Amino acid sequence: MSKENTQNLFQEIISHCKEYGFIFPSSEIYDGLSAVYDYGPYGIELKNNIQQYWWKSMVQLHENIVGIDAAIFMHPKTWKASGHVDAFNDPLIDNKDSKKRYRADVLIEEAMQKQEAKIEKEVEKAQKRFGDTFDKEMFLKTNPNVLRVREKVDATEARFKAALEANDLAEIKQIIVDLEIVCPVSGTRNWTDVRQFNLMFATEMGSLAEDSNTIYLRPETAQGIFVNFLNVMNTSRQRIPFGIAQVGKAFRNEIVARQFIFRTREFEQMEMQFFVRPGEQKKWYEYWKEARLKWHRTLGFKETELKYKDHLKTAHYADAAVDIEFEFPFGFKEMEGIHSRTNYDLTQHQNMSGKKLQYFDPELNESYIPYVVETSVGLNRTFLALMCSGYKNEKLEDGSERVVLALPAFLAPVKIGVFPLVKKDGLPEKAREIFDVLKFDHQCFYDEKDSIGKRYRRQDALGTPFCITVDHDTLVDNMVTIRDRDTMLQERISIEKLKEVVNAKVDWRRR
Repeated sequence: MSKENTQNLFQEIISHCKEYGFIFPSSEIYDGLSAVYDYGPYGIELKNNIQQYWWKSMVQLHENIVGIDAAIFMHPKTWKASGHVDAFNDPLIDNKDSKKRYRADVLIEEAMQKQEAKIEKEVEKAQKRFGDTFDKEMFLKTNPNVLRVREKVDATEARFKAALEANDLAEIKQIIVDLEIVCPVSGTRNWTDVRQFNLMFATEMGSLAEDSNTIYLRPETAQGIFVNFLNVMNTSRQRIPFGIAQVGKAFRNEIVARQFIFRTREFEQMEMQFFVRPGEQKKWYEYWKEARLKWHRTLGFKETELKYKDHLKTAHYADAAVDIEFEFPFGFKEMEGIHSRTNYDLTQHQNMSGKKLQYFDPELNESYIPYVVETSVGLNRTFLALMCSGYKNEKLEDGSERVVLALPAFLAPVKIGVFPLVKKDGLPEKAREIFDVLKFDHQCFYDEKDSIGKRYRRQDALGTPFCITVDHDTLVDNMVTIRDRDTMLQERISIEKLKEVVNAKVDWRRR
């Protein structure tokens, strides 16, 4: 798909989200607030379903993982100990002509992605030319154009990695200059120097006893887990290895917040910190790396839509880090990070607080500060990935079109639409009777307005997997017509079998 087509598709998805009550711009009656969004009636249902599925998968199905819900406000020393006060920065650069500000690292990454796209185009052309005889692996190894681009990409990546590790801001700017990156708005290369910008929101809390009353909105949820390590360990009867999970909001003062809900200033994380013996972190890192990719595949994503990407530069607390990326309409981007955080966080909090954050291992008969493997997935980004993967504009055999949101049935905001064929003859009463039985198990939607075809289309656009229609025959044979969203096939079944048929498709345990 061309860049223009993918941009058009993304705009369609954004419009769909608003039109059908998934996502609204925040404070829209006041012209909105940049990079802040509200979740509408169906958006909150989908978001809650994703969160609940993650929680069940991570906590309910693992005896050695428990959950917490830590406060957003934390003691300011928390962020000093974690390194966020001194090191939680993004490299920013301004274009002097447009006055627009960009993340320097993102500009470089996008430039490298454009080069990668050139390689893909060469492959596509060769596939068309040679057909079934095409050997992609050999082509990538021998084609001069591909090799030339690959050499450029690899050289840029190595140079970029070295600059990040050395925190060489001048070199980062020089890479932007050498790649001839232009401002998307002004089209010029009139750049300022690169400088660091701390992403934490600071505010004040007047009741603090310390001299400084500056307090921060948490930029991540992980620290709430670390400072509660002893409390959880002492009350949950867990032994190493064990994990602590949390779902919660985090806040970052993103200067370059864009791409709808992909990068916002207020977002939700689904995190799990897994505490292990020193020396075993590599084993568990590989375990969770594989386990988390399998989880994403249960969401119905295609194999080609997901991939791993190792970090060019690991964070100050990590000895290994990889992202699980999803192919959004604007390219492959991070959806989840798996990090081997070593024992950095617990050690820092132990030193700063003066409290021992150690675990006594009865098998080894010794105490140690555990190492940590983190899995951190963006709830909002998972939401967006599902919308992008599920949104389809289908042309039907009769020449008509329909917009369908092909969400996994167990995540769909509404599971069942219940319709009387007409608004008379006792059909609404019978439909209401069925609705009132099903609503205790599933989120249902009752609708008696417009033609039955329009009602089907409305539910297709919401991602509703089943629609049930009550007609005049229902009053005689106690049977209804059930329609499948994906196939549009309809069949008559007895009302008594409705629960069984619906449960077979929407049960999360069958993933």
